[in-house]
Amino acid sequence: MSADATARRRLQAGLALASAVLLAAGLAAGGEGWSPAALFQLLGSPDAALIVGQIRAPRTLGAWLTGALLGLAGALAQGLFRNPLADPFLLGSASGASLAVVAMLAAGALGGMEALPGLLPRIGLVGAAFVGALAGVLLTLLLARGAQHTLRLLLAGVVVGVVLSAFSDLLTIAVPEALRGRQAFMLGSTGTLGWDGCVMLALGLALLLPLAQKLSRVLDALVLGEDSARSLGLPLPALRLGLVVLLAAATGLAVSQAGLVAFVGLAAPHLVRRLAPGLHGHLLAASALAGGVLLLAADVVARTLTAPQELPVGLLTAVFGGAYLLWLLNRQQDR
Repeated sequence: MSADATARRRLQAGLALASAVLLAAGLAAGGEGWSPAALFQLLGSPDAALIVGQIRAPRTLGAWLTGALLGLAGALAQGLFRNPLADPFLLGSASGASLAVVAMLAAGALGGMEALPGLLPRIGLVGAAFVGALAGVLLTLLLARGAQHTLRLLLAGVVVGVVLSAFSDLLTIAVPEALRGRQAFMLGSTGTLGWDGCVMLALGLALLLPLAQKLSRVLDALVLGEDSARSLGLPLPALRLGLVVLLAAATGLAVSQAGLVAFVGLAAPHLVRRLAPGLHGHLLAASALAGGVLLLAADVVARTLTAPQELPVGLLTAVFGGAYLLWLLNRQQDR
């Protein structure tokens, strides 16, 4: 077995072990901070089924699944755009989800949810965020006239993000009551995750990861350049569109459940490439594992750092992710 293959196996085993440890830590982390003794004491109380089974367990598992989807989406984005700085929110999904959430909050503040037409009151903020994220990506595709040109797609995503964010700002100015809810969504939180959300996240990951790995050879070909990929006989526009759909679905599902959690989708593929580089078949799966570990670690820290109060998990991922990228940049400049 080659050294690279050994490094990849060790990385996957290490990430799996870290996931198991953090899942246990997530069950032990509560308002009193992280304490295994407190967990054992709680398990013997009559409230254990409620606190552990209905609050901590779904939140812990949901945080890992959300991070895994963001890590997968980040690896897809970086492979699609051949840019290590690409993140899952690059195609307008974040701004679209934010606008949809703000619109729902504003409508509820003005006339109540019952005043909304059709099925909108039933889908709630989670459904609105998911639909908004997909709508933002769809608008990007329409503006870019499909996925034929990577640069045009990238520029269209930037334009859509700026415009939709401006509309969100206008709505919060017109309806200040929506500002608090928008701020909570923008900072990201795993505190509202329940078993229903975990089921949706698990089904999404189980569907999207195998599909992404089937397209991993397309990403490997794109590394060589579009001309080289075309010379292999690949129908790049159709395959690129498929990658965009997978990216949008993974991002939209994660955003709808936990809000805009920054830097997980950007940092997870970076860590995998540094520790055990390889083809995209390995990178996609390992990035999903790394994303789950990163977000779950941030969630445990967010619950324990200022216990009994909690910090927004997206705030911690932004701070730690930004610090990691700054350290990486300074290290590369010193060489």
